[in-house]
Amino acid sequence: MSVYVGIDVHRKRSQIALIDEDGTVQVNRNVPNGVETVLGVIGDLPIGTPVAFEAAYGWGWLVELLEDYGYDPHLVHPLQCKAIASARLKNDKVDAATLGQLLRADLLPEAWIAPLDVRQQRGLLRHRFQLVRLRTLLRNRIHAVLADLGHTRPAGGCFTGPGRTWLADLPLPDASRHIVDDLLVAMDALQPLIDVLDKELAALARGDPRATALMELPGVGILTALAIVAEVGDVTRFPSARKLASWAGLTPTVRNSDRTVHHGHISKQGSPWLRWIMCEAAQTAKRHPDFAPAYQDMARRRGKKIATTAVARKLLTHAYHVLREVHDEQTKPGRRTSRTSRSPAPGTAPHSG
Repeated sequence: MSVYVGIDVHRKRSQIALIDEDGTVQVNRNVPNGVETVLGVIGDLPIGTPVAFEAAYGWGWLVELLEDYGYDPHLVHPLQCKAIASARLKNDKVDAATLGQLLRADLLPEAWIAPLDVRQQRGLLRHRFQLVRLRTLLRNRIHAVLADLGHTRPAGGCFTGPGRTWLADLPLPDASRHIVDDLLVAMDALQPLIDVLDKELAALARGDPRATALMELPGVGILTALAIVAEVGDVTRFPSARKLASWAGLTPTVRNSDRTVHHGHISKQGSPWLRWIMCEAAQTAKRHPDFAPAYQDMARRRGKKIATTAVARKLLTHAYHVLREVHDEQTKPGRRTSRTSRSPAPGTAPHSG
């Protein structure tokens, strides 16, 4: 008899429901997170038993556990699952059983489970981005202290060599001086960590033909290329560039009733990191000759923010075709080890339908 497992994962405990092929709930138990406790509920099930769980906080350990012991993990898209299984009564027992029932009925809206190496690369890049954001936060705090005292920043900024000298000689009240000095110490402590990460990531980019190819696109440097590679993962899971743009949250929402169609702002669903890095790259790409005319035209009609987002989506479309080209070259029979053909120029890359 087939058994289907639904797990409602939380930070410290998880609810595990076992559903038989007739839809009867055999077990619905709450256990602490851990190998022994989870296997205490599902350990006697046959290898290959399907297990469904939502993409909740801290789910990576569960994937490793299930794969190590031969189970078939299914990662659930939380928003789509909520739309299918909305109920008046909602608690952990109901959620776990619902996941099992949807898995049994083959109605589960699944998300892609990135391999461990992809998740590790994502984690390294996101860590680097977060450190830079923290450094920016500290810089903004210094700017706020100076602005509160009426001091204007020097032309080159406060954090260049001359700027640091100017900041050290600036007469400040005792409390303000203490705050500024502490913030500078914290900033200086972050910089070596960022430098080490940059070297590691540069080495990763040199060994990845996908990153090398992506860096041919306008506005795409080492970090942007690696972020695209890590966030997209297996590019073949997207049948078109439009699907990838939708997954990145860069396509507009659509409200359609009868013959009336309303297009709204971008959905902002999917990968926030991919969406953010593409918008950052668009800030440079919009000045490139391949993107500037369309950007300027849309900026006049719709505003700069919408025009920049349009460039980000167009740039992601080109990135998709570059990744597909590299993938096809690597998988074709008798391929050579080096990438010999150049990626399509941004102005000539085909658009998805």
